[in-house]
Amino acid sequence: MAGKVRHLINRSGRYHARLVVPKDLRGIVGKTELRASLGGDYREALKHLPGAVAQLQHKIALAEQKAGGANANAPARYPLAPDQIAHSHYMQRMAFDDELRNDPRYAAVGIDDLLVSRLREAVAGKSNDAELGALVGAQIERFRSAGNLDAEPGSPEWREIARALCHAELEALARAAERDEGDFTGQPATPLIVEAQPPESAAAPVSLSGLWADYVEVRKQAGFLRDGGRRQRPVIEGLRKFLKHDDAARITKKDLLAWRDHLMKTKSAKTVSDVDLSTVRTLLNWAVENDRLPENVAATVKQPKPRKVYSRERGYTQDEALKVLKASRAYEPNADQNGYVREKPQLVAAKRWVPIICAFTGARVSEITQLRKEDIRKIDGHWIARITPDAGTVKAGGYRDVPLHRQVIDQGFIDFVQGKNDGPLFHNGDDPAKYSQKAAQTSNQLADWLRKNELRPEGMQPNHAWRHRLKTQCRELGISDRVVDAIQGHAGKTASDDYGDVTLKTKIDAINRLIEYEI
Repeated sequence: MAGKVRHLINRSGRYHARLVVPKDLRGIVGKTELRASLGGDYREALKHLPGAVAQLQHKIALAEQKAGGANANAPARYPLAPDQIAHSHYMQRMAFDDELRNDPRYAAVGIDDLLVSRLREAVAGKSNDAELGALVGAQIERFRSAGNLDAEPGSPEWREIARALCHAELEALARAAERDEGDFTGQPATPLIVEAQPPESAAAPVSLSGLWADYVEVRKQAGFLRDGGRRQRPVIEGLRKFLKHDDAARITKKDLLAWRDHLMKTKSAKTVSDVDLSTVRTLLNWAVENDRLPENVAATVKQPKPRKVYSRERGYTQDEALKVLKASRAYEPNADQNGYVREKPQLVAAKRWVPIICAFTGARVSEITQLRKEDIRKIDGHWIARITPDAGTVKAGGYRDVPLHRQVIDQGFIDFVQGKNDGPLFHNGDDPAKYSQKAAQTSNQLADWLRKNELRPEGMQPNHAWRHRLKTQCRELGISDRVVDAIQGHAGKTASDDYGDVTLKTKIDAINRLIEYEI
């Protein structure tokens, strides 16, 4: 199967000639790659590709000269076989002929019969080096400056290239004569040109798993993916398993479309779109930006999502909230016939404290289940919970201080915290690298407990219900969404939200306005 045409890319239905600038020349060129537009028609793009690539390669050659790196004896940077050089030259001559015919005087210029005779002599091998140089020497040097050849003048390789170019010149002159008579249907007859194939990409394999590891490392250095991409990693492993190989350079859009359809058999459209396809699209885009891959074949692979229809409020109602909080605060673990409690004390504590803390902070459940003793502190006389990535996962990336409501304190939460050892309050993890996983387990166990005790209304997500409820309560109290976003760790919606700070005092004032629950 033919490979991709080298230096040809498609971006949003438009074709471009593309040449990656060598790393040692990027400071001179000022770019990591050079491009030339070739239009939206594939045949026309192929026709103009050789000339466009030659111009880009010439720019690279000029940069090499400027860098002092030009060397007459250096190997060709972009080597082409003699037939490929002849094909490229023929296509460039035809493209140039098209341009010249915009001037009606061009068709009146006749064909030089002596030149045709000399070219035929050269093709037959009857011309010496000087004669070959006079005929196509300038063209040979143009290809040399573009890095397409390194043959020494007069060498057998040089003569082979010169004769190939003479073939191309003869064919171009024949087409020009036909066009002068109004016939634009002619095609080359010389096998050297007819059978020549455009250079194909022979890209070295690019490990998909290696790309993912490098991407995660870069993102972690920038302060993201602190959990190592725990949720996205199975996506990459699943894609590798589906493809039955690990070469990212071999992935095609057709492969990804088939993978998407395969995923849709067992997953929801939202998960396929927002998790699977999004992860691969982001990874391949990063690979393109970092010159690891020539294009992002996932860029236009999408999965439509049905609009979600809600059959009820997304947060707890007042009655539902009271029911959960009463069950939570009164929770006692079951003991066996010997009086032994098998439930872990951290999970018991989570069932008692996490709901009421979520009720007054609107935090994600996993952000509360990952709290450590050292995250509960007193600042300027006010108790706060510091939600920090040091304890696990924080979606927004950085830490935030959330004031604790007086009812949480009056219920004895501070006494509970002070009676605990340093470390996590609601799980038994002892390895910080696994805190996120442990906190997520506790969060899932809480959700199961709510479901089994019929405390989770149908059609509602219990892990987000408190977040929706707090937002609603604050709007009813006239508290600014900007303040609530800062409490809950939501990103601002407009550029103006990035100006000014929501101080701890502002957040304390907002939390103190929340009404206590009668539990």
